[in-house]
Amino acid sequence: MPQSTDRRDEIVEEATQLARDVAPELASILLTHYPDADTLDTLRPGETDIETATAVNRAVATEMAAQGVDVFVQRADRSAFRRWLQGREDTPENRLGWIDRDRLLRGADAFKALGLAPPARPPRPSFGTAPGPIADRLLDAFADEEESAFTELAQHLLDAGRNDVLELATRKLAARHGDDAADELAGELLAAAEGARVGPAGWAELVALPVALPAGDAPDALALAESLLAAGAIHEGLELRFLPGWRSPDALAELSPGAIRRVLLDLVAGTEPRALPPGDTDELAAQGFGVLIGWQIDWNLQPWERIAAAGGLPEEDEEDTPEDLRRATLFDHWRAAAFEAHGGCVPLALVAPSEVGEEIAAFLEEASAGTEGIEEIREAVATARREAGDEEVVCRPEIIGDALELSFYTAGGRFLDSLTLDADRLPARAEEMPKLLQSFVRLVNYTPGH
Repeated sequence: MPQSTDRRDEIVEEATQLARDVAPELASILLTHYPDADTLDTLRPGETDIETATAVNRAVATEMAAQGVDVFVQRADRSAFRRWLQGREDTPENRLGWIDRDRLLRGADAFKALGLAPPARPPRPSFGTAPGPIADRLLDAFADEEESAFTELAQHLLDAGRNDVLELATRKLAARHGDDAADELAGELLAAAEGARVGPAGWAELVALPVALPAGDAPDALALAESLLAAGAIHEGLELRFLPGWRSPDALAELSPGAIRRVLLDLVAGTEPRALPPGDTDELAAQGFGVLIGWQIDWNLQPWERIAAAGGLPEEDEEDTPEDLRRATLFDHWRAAAFEAHGGCVPLALVAPSEVGEEIAAFLEEASAGTEGIEEIREAVATARREAGDEEVVCRPEIIGDALELSFYTAGGRFLDSLTLDADRLPARAEEMPKLLQSFVRLVNYTPGH
């Protein structure tokens, strides 16, 4: 039933005040425009006051835009909503999470859909031609404990293509406080360059998947990427798109923050990144590592109706949720399957490009520890063979949690020795070890003679 004019004014004023309160914490907001009362009732059962819903949207959009929040609008569509709801539990919370990714409106188009004139765009920050004063401003912001001021200025400089300022600031910091401080600044600038307010959802960032390549031919990069996307390990609110072809981790490590930003913009535009062309697969396989590069679209827009229902911004869980743990498990299962299906390659973690070097170094450190475990196994096999004399030695592997227990027997069933290796002493997951072991000792599933 339609609200009275006084009650509608109260609701709109309450929404305006709530928008004013939460806007400083938001980069973007999603409003749902309802074309008629039937559509409103379909998506929000029991609500049919289309005039109030429309008035609230207009007031919220106006307030949010005035505070610099990026306003998105989706036109409610009953058929699209019903298709989306299939396979999901029909709860009020789920209904509030619907986002029609293919038909989002932004900017002037969003305000036009609400029947509003688009607001004037805020002027972009202007910087003088001399890089010195701007570099000093950046260093002052970097030294300040208020991280947001540094991030905002760095983003503006990256948007403006002022690589000269970023490079000068790094050199100045090295001269004043040493290379360690300059490296820290460079790392922060790289992290800032890897994400930007671009793309269909208003925010996109670069991601990288370093992979330990098998000796010989590198696996098909696109097939490996597609298998990850099909594994269900990516959060539902994120969309990941990979480039075809392998990239060199060394070439990636040489990119400046400005070059990293250009790679991101090229990917968003759908073009091959000029600053990071595909690497030679033979050379990468010989070096042992390749990198898949992609860009991640963050569709986790905040729907206004969810904020209104909660009376403010929903609290974020600091700990991993069951869904986070489930997807982490799916990612681990995919890694094991990729090892089997793609020639023995070992995908590492999905990380930011600036973290690829650390990820590879950690893998190599773990692999060196695993090499010691292989040597222990070889020595155990050699000892068992000496004790067995002319009899054949066989091995019965058993997985106990993350550890691997190996029992050695003669083929006739005489027990010789056993060895237990914890996960941190194995070069691969315990489930993957039999493939490595069978190359130098015959494996059996049961104790011989039993």
